Amino acid sequence: MRTELQAKFIQHLNTRKDSEKGFTLVELLVVIIIIGILAAIALPHFLNQTAKAKQSEAKQNMGVVNKSQNAYRQENQSFASTFNILAIGSVTDGAAAGTGTTVNYAYTIVATPTNDTANVVATARDGGLKGYTAAITRYTNAAGFNVHGSVLCEATAAGTVSPTAPTAPAGSIPTCGTNTTQISL
Repeated sequence: MRTELQAKFIQHLNTRKDSEKGFTLVELLVVIIIIGILAAIALPHFLNQTAKAKQSEAKQNMGVVNKSQNAYRQENQSFASTFNILAIGSVTDGAAAGTGTTVNYAYTIVATPTNDTANVVATARDGGLKGYTAAITRYTNAAGFNVHGSVLCEATAAGTVSPTAPTAPAGSIPTCGTNTTQISL
């Protein structure tokens, strides 16, 4: 009797209609749940990538400003006070002297001739982005040589508030201000 049952079952499987073939509802639900779990894990990482891409614009511009300030200082014995003087194409001059803008950031240059320092601040125009600040200073090192030192700082939290400018102690490179951390240029 058992072989007869097996034969009938195999015959039934072979003669199933096309409409009876496919996935069961439980199988579909399991697949949908697995896809949902994977999406819940991956989505925050993908959303964070757009903010990182926008922030890379500010990092790049800050590095360009520091390098341009260094070159300008070598030729003119002072730091530039506007983006127009530095001729940085990616930052368009703002209405006020020493200001500039891009799609994601508003930039400000403050050159201080008395202590031979220039600061630039990138304030995020979107609350989901971090702000940046950089400084370059000319100082006399321990060996008695005049050298330039620079620093690039990232705000510890995202927001549209300008980050604290770096400080430039006499005789040393600038250091990041409060609520900012140093990052590489």
